[in-house]
Amino acid sequence: MRLTGRNAIVTGGSTGLGLSIAAAFLSNGANVAICGREESTLAVAVKHLNDHAAASQQVLSMTCDVSEPDAVNRFVTHCTDQFGRIDILINNAGVLGPIGNIEDLDLNLWRRTCEVNLYGVVVTTQRLIPHMKANGYGKIINISGGGATSPRPFFSAYAASKAAVVRLTETIAVELNGTGIDVNAIAPGALNTRMLAQTLEAGPERAGGAQFAQALKQSETGGNSPEDAAELCVYLASACGDGITGRLISAVWDPWISLDQRREDLSTTDIYTLRRIVPEDRGKSWK
Repeated sequence: MRLTGRNAIVTGGSTGLGLSIAAAFLSNGANVAICGREESTLAVAVKHLNDHAAASQQVLSMTCDVSEPDAVNRFVTHCTDQFGRIDILINNAGVLGPIGNIEDLDLNLWRRTCEVNLYGVVVTTQRLIPHMKANGYGKIINISGGGATSPRPFFSAYAASKAAVVRLTETIAVELNGTGIDVNAIAPGALNTRMLAQTLEAGPERAGGAQFAQALKQSETGGNSPEDAAELCVYLASACGDGITGRLISAVWDPWISLDQRREDLSTTDIYTLRRIVPEDRGKSWK
């Protein structure tokens, strides 16, 4: 029960990873508010979450497009009215976007992907920072994804927007230094969500042979567990994550369960950050 008494917002919380995060937060004692774009899907999610909630816990929901500032403002206002304060923000809402060679993609869909995946993070974060500053406490966790740290051909909009989310995370963390607000990004791993289904539907012609084969294998083996990523969010949102900020942490590959013992190393190094590689980093001297 690491989050007893805390109040959390999870965007895109009606399906997939967002729903797993919301359920994990409830299981750890928090009150939870979720948003999504479909009322019917939200209703099913709320019923599921109420099964995880104790009688004293609250589950809120509202339809909201995170790329629309007015919609976000209504949602956050509703949450603060009901909860009194917001301690945790999980920026999970995201779309896969157009799949294919960059020269063939619909630019409107490309832009829309960035509006949801990147601008949506900016909108919700900007809205909640003054509230968290006033409380002297806050946890902001942004969900990154495939393509953030290495090229992801044929998924350019998704990869670029998720890489931008990581740099945004690092930048905001520096801006908020000393405010009591920690800002991190997590890489949840390869999850069997509707994005996987979209990749398989695109086929090897649009998704590329290697990406399609990887997706097909993932669908057969089950992929990574969304519960692991949800537990990482619980860890960072709890007191264990105090002082850990400005990092991109992998739920699958990093030893995050003991990061609270390595706060000093994290604060004085560039471990778990995006940085440019220079020749000297690879043992070369180019003059």
